[in-house]
Parts: sequence; C-alpha cells; structure tokens
Amino acid sequence: MRVAVVIPARNEEASVGRVLDEIPRAHAQAVIVVDNGSRDRPAEVARAHGAVVVDEPVPGYGRACLAGIARTDSAIDVVVILDADHSDYPEELPALLAPIAAGEADLVIGSRVLGGAEPGALPWNQRAGNRLACALMRTLYDADVTDMGPFRAIRREALLKLDMRDRTFGWNVEMLAKARIAGLRVREVPVRYRRRVGKSKISGTVKGTLRAGTRIIGTILMYYPEYRRARRKGVA
Repeated sequence: MRVAVVIPARNEEASVGRVLDEIPRAHAQAVIVVDNGSRDRPAEVARAHGAVVVDEPVPGYGRACLAGIARTDSAIDVVVILDADHSDYPEELPALLAPIAAGEADLVIGSRVLGGAEPGALPWNQRAGNRLACALMRTLYDADVTDMGPFRAIRREALLKLDMRDRTFGWNVEMLAKARIAGLRVREVPVRYRRRVGKSKISGTVKGTLRAGTRIIGTILMYYPEYRRARRKGVA
C-alpha cells in the first residue's frame, strides 16, 4: 500500500520541520508540503527535510489540500492529510492506515475525542464547534463520528471520485458528507492531540472561529439533500 502524506502549511516555519522528522517514512512513500501563501519560510524548511514542496499562493485550507493531492500520482493508494502545526502525532500514522490496509475502511478519521487532547490543545470554542458539527453529521447523515479531526487517511481512488470543491474551512465536513453520500466505509481511530506551535488561524481569533463555524454548518446543510436522495436510491 503506497501512501502520500499531504501537509498544508501557512506560516508554519517553526513547526513543519518537526512534523516531517516525526513521520514514519517506512509508511509514507511521498511527503508533500503545500506552502499556502506563507509570510515565513516553511517551503525552505520542508525541502531541507526531504519533502516535495508545492506552491499554492491563494490562502485556503481546502485549496492547499487540493493542490497537494493534485501532485500525487496514480501509483499512490492512500492519501493522508496532516497539519503542519505539530498538534498531531505523525508517529500514529500506522494506526490511521490500519483499517484501510485491512480492507475495513475507505476513509479513516483520527479522533482526538477518543484519543485525548492535552490541556489547552483544544480551546472551548473549538470543542463546542466540533461537538455541534459531529451532532449534525450524526443526526442528518447517520455518521457515527466523534470528531472532525484533520488527521485522516482516505483511499486515493475514492477521494478523487468525491470531487472535493471546498477551498476553505468546510473541507473536512465536505469530505465526510460526500463519503456518506457515496456509501464509503468510514472509521475512526483514537489519536492524541497536543498544543500547536504558534497561534491558530481559525480558533485563535473570534473572527476566524465565526467564519469557520459558518462555513462548516453551511457545508453540512448544503449536501444534506443530496444525501437524502442517495439514501432513497440505496447508495448511502
């Protein structure tokens, strides 16, 4: 099973090298860092640590993810998304890949709720928003999830068929909503979570929190009619 790790990075010069050093390279045949309009030097650090660097100058989390995925080739079986802020534990990559390798899942989400977050790693507004998003996904999409965590793995073929469109904060929920619409097998695995290096661009500000929350809820509601149609057809 060949794996590509895609790491969106915006102003993450101080942390991206640590993330790259902790990726178990035996489980990652390609590591791609996307410099998403940074004002510092994550691209230089990433190259020095052996990663392929992609330039996506227009800011946007989903936009950066798409730019990195576009650089994966057809030999890749699984795409992993990993943040550049050192909040996740890259050494847990094998646990994330295990359900896919066993033929039990198409999409695996690392759950910080199940695995545990150190004090201060998830501020109250991020926890509240995460609980609301998960509650909506369980209620509307029958998705048995506890977290919308960014550390996730998905079969590349399945990912390309999802035709991801979101360029900003709705990326993670769009992936889950479309996975449910397509009838993909979704699993969660426990992952740990720690304080990030630097200040969050989303949960670190009131404006960022409100923008992200609005986008996430809007994305969940936007794809719900499509999910209902898929249910009636027996696909989802």
